[in-house]
Amino acid sequence: MKTFSLLSLAAIVLADASPPEQIPISPIESPTEPLTLDAIPLLGFGTWNLKEKNTSEAVSWAIQTGYRHIDAAAIYGNEVEVGKGIRDGLLRTGLQREHLWITSKLWNDKHDPNLVESGLDASLHKLGLTYLDLYHMHWPVADTLFSGKKISYRDTWGAMILQQQKGKTRHIGVANFSPAQLQDLLNHTSVPPAVHQFELHPYLQQNEWIEWHKNHSIHVTAYSPLAGTNPTYDESDGPTPLLKEKHIHKIAKKRGCTPAQVVLQWGILRGTSVIPKSIHKDYISSNFHATECELKKKDLEKVDKLGKEHHRYNNPSKSWKVDLYQGLEDDDGKHGKAKFWDEK
Repeated sequence: MKTFSLLSLAAIVLADASPPEQIPISPIESPTEPLTLDAIPLLGFGTWNLKEKNTSEAVSWAIQTGYRHIDAAAIYGNEVEVGKGIRDGLLRTGLQREHLWITSKLWNDKHDPNLVESGLDASLHKLGLTYLDLYHMHWPVADTLFSGKKISYRDTWGAMILQQQKGKTRHIGVANFSPAQLQDLLNHTSVPPAVHQFELHPYLQQNEWIEWHKNHSIHVTAYSPLAGTNPTYDESDGPTPLLKEKHIHKIAKKRGCTPAQVVLQWGILRGTSVIPKSIHKDYISSNFHATECELKKKDLEKVDKLGKEHHRYNNPSKSWKVDLYQGLEDDDGKHGKAKFWDEK
């Protein structure tokens, strides 16, 4: 039986280099490869909902543990604390800024092309950085709800390109775009997104959507890779909490892994980067060793079967009164399959 395995990220050999102006993105397929500035580590540390007093300590601990990919955002409201954690982590490990991949995101109220730079500058200031490795457009949403006027995400994207050209971010990307929106953006720009970040986990696998990105050379980052573990989510109408799901537990017990390690390794082996978050040192350390969890083909097939749920946890369409995820799985909260692909 074929065995799938990745070596510990702790074995990464760090490359010390000055950030070039622009380089193509290339995910690290094997953690034994040097961490160069044109590679996004497939195991990252998320910071959404980290609002506790020890947020800075958690980020620092993640860096000390071996994480080299930190995911932040303006709307998370904790960039100051995340920045303190980054500085402390670098100090305690003896690493340099160039050894980390740091992502942040433009919030919806800054989509006006005249406000994009100030939004990015604010994140840089709070994080205590001079540049980002990746800057996302957090949502394809900018209307009267956030800015007082209609603004096209195409215009916002154009302003983000200018920030990349200025060297304030090495790469630019998007998050939460639908197939139609992303194709529309590609049709109107000569600078495609390097990365698309959206919800992905065994209950929302979006296999065709991932394949589409591979065919267009756009890397995918999976947020909420452990499904409904985020306290923001309402699990009342959802499937069994993923980390309590019986098949995940059986695989974990058989392979000597934690349920979270099984799920994270499953995501990494799909070629996506994953960004689990935790405030607890034990979980942060345990999740980091997900790449040591050896899964066999039959294990992956069992996890794949959970995709029949088609359950999306993060969907603010109703509260924002906008259409999101059109054509994708569970875009209407009914656990439905993708319509976009059925129409092809």
